[in-house]
Amino acid sequence: MEGRGSLALLPCTCANLRRAARAVTRIYNQELQREGIEITQFTLLMALDRTGEIAQGKLGKLLALDSTTLTRMLELLKKHGWVQAKEGDDRRVRIFRLTTAGREKFQQSLRYWKRAQDRVRTALGEKTAGQLNGVLAEVTRAAMDG
Repeated sequence: MEGRGSLALLPCTCANLRRAARAVTRIYNQELQREGIEITQFTLLMALDRTGEIAQGKLGKLLALDSTTLTRMLELLKKHGWVQAKEGDDRRVRIFRLTTAGREKFQQSLRYWKRAQDRVRTALGEKTAGQLNGVLAEVTRAAMDG
């Protein structure tokens, strides 16, 4: 690998995406650790804050998470008292929502998330950051359709 100025492109799209995701995840986790939360947990709190009540399956689709991973993540949030679940009309469906403590945790963590967001946007530049988000949405859509 070369110095900080240039980074070798790997011949695998997945490897390049995963490497970028790990690097960006570190930035968000560095900021969020002050609130005792990781970006994976914050993302779920953010999604639940935006959606209100949502079925686990729909939440998994929204975040492109498989059922096993999402179940594990939601269980951890339930242990912290940040989310609660109830049965849907169909007993096999679980509906999740933030608790009062979960909403408070989300609000308390938001300023640290914003600091990470600002770090990434500053490093990339506003235009590139916006373009990246658009491309990532396209990549996700294409991968889910394919």
